[in-house]
Amino acid sequence: MRIGMQASYAGDFHQTAAEVRDLESAGLDVVLCAEVYTFDAVSQLGYLAAVTERVELMSAILPIYSRTPALIAMTAAGLDLVSGGRFTLGLGASGPQVVEGWHGVPYDAPLQRTREVVEICRQVWRRDRLVHDGPKYTVPLPPDQGTGLGKPLKLINTPVRERVPVLLAALGPKNVELAAEIAEKWEPIFFLPERAADVWGAPLAAGRAKRDPALGELDVVAGVPVAIGEDVDHLVDAVRPALALYVGGMGARGRNFYNDLARRYGFEAEAETVQELYLAGRKEEAAAAVPDDLVRLTSLIGPESYVAERIAAFAEAGVTTLTLQPLDDTREGRLRTVETMRRLC
Repeated sequence: MRIGMQASYAGDFHQTAAEVRDLESAGLDVVLCAEVYTFDAVSQLGYLAAVTERVELMSAILPIYSRTPALIAMTAAGLDLVSGGRFTLGLGASGPQVVEGWHGVPYDAPLQRTREVVEICRQVWRRDRLVHDGPKYTVPLPPDQGTGLGKPLKLINTPVRERVPVLLAALGPKNVELAAEIAEKWEPIFFLPERAADVWGAPLAAGRAKRDPALGELDVVAGVPVAIGEDVDHLVDAVRPALALYVGGMGARGRNFYNDLARRYGFEAEAETVQELYLAGRKEEAAAAVPDDLVRLTSLIGPESYVAERIAAFAEAGVTTLTLQPLDDTREGRLRTVETMRRLC
């Protein structure tokens, strides 16, 4: 079991980078940089590449809509170069509120676009002349859509690796099936080990049945709030607001992927209540309505012996990398959490 942590996109990133160096020394395996409507993840990953030595660097995630496929491929190859082959390209569809509200482009055909983006990236990394004719992307651009001067090109530089690992963030059955088929890594959210097989078992099996053996085993990267100690049970309540935000407010009614996930876990009535309260502006009541089992079983909160048991449950359910979200929100606390988790893992 590997352990990772997301670099904070709030505050002074120079301090964040200094902390990442300490966490790397403490045994952290992976550092992830998010890109929502924040500063971009790429500049921060490049900075981290320069100040770290061993830790894997991962975008989690770059939205597939905000860059052309070729630019995504160029960026990944560049980050892999400056990090000495330590980069993983984390991609995802994001959601219509961000894609249309921030980037101003239509949120259409996420599955097809994801498949084509990955295909194009791997062409670029192999230094093939880029020719792609798909339902969503045609490269070079046909004469009737442009000047007619476009021609097939190949990447000038030679990448460090012919295939940069790809992580796909995916929740819905078809998206998860695609991740298991074409990606090296899959990132779910709010992973609940005891119910994961019921929710994701079939699509994972369907995707693995079509998987190229050259991709290796699927690395499952799951985020977990963490608090380890004898007197940390009160921190369960600290997890509720984030769950309420996602289940209740991250999307409109009928278009909230996280609410759908809670329902598929078996919390149908509770998910509806949380959403109704959150969208009505009653956020504290929405947080209080988040089911206790959903909080506890998707977190690592308790004494060392209990956390060790839960780590084993995540491993048994197929998780290979735990992305830690320490609830002791101090630099010292995060360092202790990584040291303890390294020992328990």
